[in-house]
Amino acid sequence: LAVQRWGRPRFTHDLDLTLLTGLGTETPYIHELLAEFSSRIPDAERFALVNRVLLLSSSEGIPIDIALGGMPFEERMVERATDFRYTKDALLCTCSGEDLVVLKAFADRPQDWVDIEGVLIRQQAALDRRYILENLGPLCELKESPEIVDKLVAMFDRFPPE
Repeated sequence: LAVQRWGRPRFTHDLDLTLLTGLGTETPYIHELLAEFSSRIPDAERFALVNRVLLLSSSEGIPIDIALGGMPFEERMVERATDFRYTKDALLCTCSGEDLVVLKAFADRPQDWVDIEGVLIRQQAALDRRYILENLGPLCELKESPEIVDKLVAMFDRFPPE
């Protein structure tokens, strides 16, 4: 839904959420979620603890990816999140446009880069590009993928703020 808010709207058939669990205290959250939702994979608890994402499915079969937040960036992202009215009956809290770009670049999948382009085109000068780079850099160092920052800087150059 954050892509609909900040970028180029597109249809998606999944739900991505971040739940602040802290580091080392994820297990009770995982157990509670697995009691309410179906897992999409075998040994979902182990996968979630290793990869910090719990892969679930709603009762309607909609994929739900719940990131187990605990890093300082994730805490800031949740603090910076704001409500957005999608319809008269749907008020939802989403991450900022800047944090969306950080998340999408860090994920580094082809569709994520298309989504980033949409955010850059739609938000233009409203985005704090310095904030994005300051937060993406350390995450990419942890992932040992510094080339992601270079890729984003090149995209910034292609879509300068107006």
